Amino acid sequence: MSTTTDRPTPRAAARTAAPAARPAKVRARGENTPLAKALMHGALILASLVALFPVAWILYVSLGPDKTDYLHPGAILDKITFSNYRTVLFDTDFTTWFGNAFLVSGVTTVFGVMIAASTGYAVSRMRFPGHKPLMWSLLVTQMFPIAVLIVPMYTILSRLGLLDSYLGLILVYSTTTVPYCGWLLKGYFDTIPVEIDEAGRVDGLSPFGTFWRLVLPLARPGLAVAAFYSFLTAWAEVAFASTFMLSSDKYTLAVGLQTFVSEHDAQWNLMAATAVLIAIPSSVLFYLVQRHLVTGLTAGASKS
Repeated sequence: MSTTTDRPTPRAAARTAAPAARPAKVRARGENTPLAKALMHGALILASLVALFPVAWILYVSLGPDKTDYLHPGAILDKITFSNYRTVLFDTDFTTWFGNAFLVSGVTTVFGVMIAASTGYAVSRMRFPGHKPLMWSLLVTQMFPIAVLIVPMYTILSRLGLLDSYLGLILVYSTTTVPYCGWLLKGYFDTIPVEIDEAGRVDGLSPFGTFWRLVLPLARPGLAVAAFYSFLTAWAEVAFASTFMLSSDKYTLAVGLQTFVSEHDAQWNLMAATAVLIAIPSSVLFYLVQRHLVTGLTAGASKS
């Protein structure tokens, strides 16, 4: 008598077999763990709050009607008013300060960016004797603090008859903005292919025509960053303006802001309101050029 053994079919064996364990998810190289991501986001949020707190505090204090409200900030909520802004705009020389600051900042931006752009383009494309020492000399000028430069600059402007003049202040600001913007734009011009210059020469353009019509339109992000830096440097500068501008009708905004605080009186509410008004033009300019900032700042980072 023979006996037969029933063997399970392949399908039944597959059903009875233990399910295979799923492979563990492998984290990609350079990917942070969830804990690291949480810590990073927490640090960024904390840094953002720290950066925004002074701005929010100045805006809050500017809504208090009394000059001592900053000592009792909780009381401002019960008497919020915009009277400080009305006083600054109509009862002070704010409009004069604004016009002076806008004139100096605008001319400094245009003049400084054009000089820096031509300097950066020349060093990026041309190999003339001393082109490397030229750029290093521009870098060295940034090493001197303002306290060291004020006295010799005051002497120079006095001998040239440029004290208490917009032209003298514009030239002083340009000596600050041109070196940095020249380095910035030189790095950006290095990223633009040289073939574009060669194509311009083939089409009969002069070197300046190639620079003006072909290269500058491609350098908009770098020019935007240079213009933003130049404008802010002149718009918010205090030391040079308060030293070289001797007439009250030629004060810029940053200098006029100091008139609210003296040895015998401190109108912090008006000073806070003026500070908020000063920040508006620079905020608008930042909004206009923000899409170019990252590109302009990082361009040329991998090239010398």
